[in-house]
Amino acid sequence: MSSSAQHSTAPPEARAFRTTRWTMVVHAREPDSSEAAAALEQLCQTYWYPLYAFVRRQGHDPHDAQDLTQEFFARLLAKHQLESVDRAKGRFRSFLLAAMKHFLANEWDRRNAIKRGGRLIHLSIDTDSAEDRYRLEPADPQSAEKIYMRRWALTLLDRVLDSLKAEAVASGKAEQFDQLKVALTGDRLSVPYAELARRLGTTEGAVKVTVHRMRQRYRELLRAEIAHTVSDSKAVDAEIRHLFAALAS
Repeated sequence: MSSSAQHSTAPPEARAFRTTRWTMVVHAREPDSSEAAAALEQLCQTYWYPLYAFVRRQGHDPHDAQDLTQEFFARLLAKHQLESVDRAKGRFRSFLLAAMKHFLANEWDRRNAIKRGGRLIHLSIDTDSAEDRYRLEPADPQSAEKIYMRRWALTLLDRVLDSLKAEAVASGKAEQFDQLKVALTGDRLSVPYAELARRLGTTEGAVKVTVHRMRQRYRELLRAEIAHTVSDSKAVDAEIRHLFAALAS
C-alpha cells in the first residue's frame, strides 16, 4: 500500500500525530526552528482568550489584562524562547498556564509596560471582543484556574464544531448541519427527530442515521484536535476526561 493511501485511510487522530503542532514544538531541537515557531503561534492564536480570562480573574482590569496577555505571547513567540519550550513535557494547556503564572510572578513590571501592538511578535486579537466574552463568564467567583480550564475546554469544542461545519459546507450539506447540530450541542430531545425530518424533507430514520454519523465524526475530530495539544497519543483519553470535568465544574 502506498504512503498516500495509508495516510488517507488512517483515522484523524493518527493523522494528527504525524503533524501535531504541540509535538512539533516540544521536539524542536533548534531555537530558531521556523516550523516549531509557526506551530506554537497557531496554538497561541487559539488559546489567547482562555489565558486572558485567567488574567482577568486574577484581578487585573481589562486594559492591564490585555497588555499582560499580549506581552506574554509576544515574549513566548520570540524565537529564542523556543529553547525553554523544547524542555516542556506533556500537555499544551498545562505548559501555557505554568508559563503564564511564571510570567505574572517574575517577568512583568507594569511601570515599564509596553503599549499594545509593541515590539516582538504581535498576535492579531480582537481584544474588545475578548472583554465582551469575559463579561458573560459565570457570576460565581470561580478560581482563575477553573475559568482557564473551562475556557480551554470550550475553545476546543468550538474548534471541533467549526471543523464539522466546514466539512458539511464543503459537501453541500450546510442546511442539514444547521438543523442537526442541536443533537451535538444541546438536548437532542428539545427538537424531536420527527420535526427535524419534516424540516429537512426526509424520514425520521434517515435523520437518526445522519445524527449517528455526525456524532461519530464529532468524536473523531475531537480526538484529532486534542492530539494537537499533547505530546503523546496515550494522553488523548486522559485529556478528554479533563475536558469534560472542566465543563462540569
